[in-house]
Amino acid sequence: MSTPPQSRAPSGAKASFLAPLRAAPATVPALVAVALLVVWATSQAGYPLTHWAPGGLIVLALLGITLGVVGLDVRAVPLPVKIAVGALAGYTALSFASILWAAVPGVAWEGANRTLLYLLVFALFALWPQRGRSAALLLGTWTLAMIGLAAYVALHVDAAAGRSLQLLLPEGRLVYPAGYVNANAAMWLMAFWPALLLARSERLPSGLRGVLAGGAVLLAEVALLSQSRGSLFSTPVMLVLVFALLPERVRTFSLLVPVTAGIGVAAPAVLRVGDHLKNGLVQPAAIHSATLTAFAAALVVGLVVAIGAAVEQRRSYSPSTAKRVHRSVAALAALVLVAILVGGLAAAGNPVKRIEHGWHTFKVGYSADSTGGSRLVSGLGSARYDFYRVALDEFAAHPLAGIGADNFQQQYLAHRHSEETPHYPHSVELRTLAETGLIGALLALVGLGAALVAAARGLRGPDPLGRVVVAAALGGFAYWAVHGSVDWFWEFAGLGAPAFALLGLACALAPRTPAAADPRAGGVDRAEASSASGRRRSAGLRRLTIGVGACAAVLAALSLTAPWLSQLEIESAARVWPHSPQTAYARLNDAASLNPLSDEPYLVAGSIALRFGDLERADHEFALALGRQPGDAYATLERGAIASSENEPRRALALLERAARLNPRDPLTRQALRLAREGKRVSVEELNRSILYNAQQLA
Repeated sequence: MSTPPQSRAPSGAKASFLAPLRAAPATVPALVAVALLVVWATSQAGYPLTHWAPGGLIVLALLGITLGVVGLDVRAVPLPVKIAVGALAGYTALSFASILWAAVPGVAWEGANRTLLYLLVFALFALWPQRGRSAALLLGTWTLAMIGLAAYVALHVDAAAGRSLQLLLPEGRLVYPAGYVNANAAMWLMAFWPALLLARSERLPSGLRGVLAGGAVLLAEVALLSQSRGSLFSTPVMLVLVFALLPERVRTFSLLVPVTAGIGVAAPAVLRVGDHLKNGLVQPAAIHSATLTAFAAALVVGLVVAIGAAVEQRRSYSPSTAKRVHRSVAALAALVLVAILVGGLAAAGNPVKRIEHGWHTFKVGYSADSTGGSRLVSGLGSARYDFYRVALDEFAAHPLAGIGADNFQQQYLAHRHSEETPHYPHSVELRTLAETGLIGALLALVGLGAALVAAARGLRGPDPLGRVVVAAALGGFAYWAVHGSVDWFWEFAGLGAPAFALLGLACALAPRTPAAADPRAGGVDRAEASSASGRRRSAGLRRLTIGVGACAAVLAALSLTAPWLSQLEIESAARVWPHSPQTAYARLNDAASLNPLSDEPYLVAGSIALRFGDLERADHEFALALGRQPGDAYATLERGAIASSENEPRRALALLERAARLNPRDPLTRQALRLAREGKRVSVEELNRSILYNAQQLA
């Protein structure tokens, strides 16, 4: 008699896939979130508001579905995870509160919403327990997807030609698909470390280990196309952290040898692509050769690792033999480390002079970047020293609660020594201090510290595969934190959200209390449930919790939705204004209503009016913008120029002097002010032609 269809158990690959999902049902919504993270990686690393805000709504919905379907026994959540979620929620609340004292409240709202997104992602991955297999499914899916995306990007670059190639690699540095070279490199290297640390585990199939090892080589080669100095200097820090803090150092070294060899073989050809393009030499043959070399190196390393893994899994060694092998590899690792240190010192020369040179180039800026050759070894010259100086000055001036989320740009324009106009401090630590003060820094430290404590417990957990996944997930998060210490990665949802997802996944593998056996129990104590009064109190508390959670979810959804819809209206107006200006104005008015804190709709409307020569409307729109953000240097400059062109010298002089105080190093503002002081009129048309030219040069 045949078994009824509904009673048949799944078998084979289907059973192996469904098993971890049944053991940890929260894996299903987490997989949907993983797909979202990959989508962000393909689209400017999730930087635009119109990309990450709808994604935030999806994560919020996934969190609600998981709470409703899977349930959550709060008692079973490890204490460090509770502290982490609570502290990060406090940091998010502080970010929203900073809207009240921020000079640019609309920007602070956007920054607070981004922080809310990271909180939601972390909660989705951290609050529900994971098993080793389910966690490996999540991390492996994301890592393999990023490897596949890296392969696509490499082939896309190989197929590009002419102007398309210049757009993909401006000045010889790959910006696609993130749009920013350092974020582009970080996106691949965040996946490199999980790929490397997963591939070392004997708990995974040998074929999969080979794919991950080969994928790690490909990820590193594609990252090299961006020639990011931040990634170069972050790598030795990561190596120190991995070998100092993670277990199984010998296995890590054993895998690192072929992976490093593969990267080293292909690196010269890959770096030559950028050097040729930087010098204006477009050589399709060189690009094709570099692509083939990178894929060949990845293939060879993958095969070597897969064969070695298969041999390891099929052969059994006596404890004494295994111990001798372990000691031999450890000794080899020590010798290699010594050789690297000696070779590095010999190549670098006098370490004191190298440090002095590095500090000098860092402090002086771009003018020190005059050395030839690859940008990777061209020193530390940039404007970051000045960014950090202003950030620290703002922290000193507002030590308790900071200047407001993402409110760095206006302060930098007023106090800068460089010609740069950054929106962000280029350091996650200085962003926290300058924008949220000591309170924010304390909340962030407590939250991240508690999460790392939970992850450390997972490293010592009973599940061997779970321990592997924790180490690999921490590797990806650590890279984001290390490289993000010298760059503005917090603002890229395609980097920040995966980082908090990886940290949350590591927390989910921390050992749970026995109370986690029934996630739908709702925290009702059996002894209490035996009495009618206990049941009533529990039901009342449950209803109150649900009500508060529902209200918080509605507020979060509204907070994410309003700026998103407003930005969509702005983008729509920017598309239609050349042939339908009145439609554009109407959409910008809608945008201003949807986001009552932002001055951007009025700035865009004023700029459109200037293009049509409607100075009266332009002045009105810029006045509305200044009503929302009194410190906007651009609107103040434009109103001053309009007043000058309309023969109102006193008003023009007052506005232009204010614009110069807001942005004292801007040459156009200084020139306009000089003309006004000389009693001459400022040409609005010439001013905006110069502004447009400078913007095109910057782009």
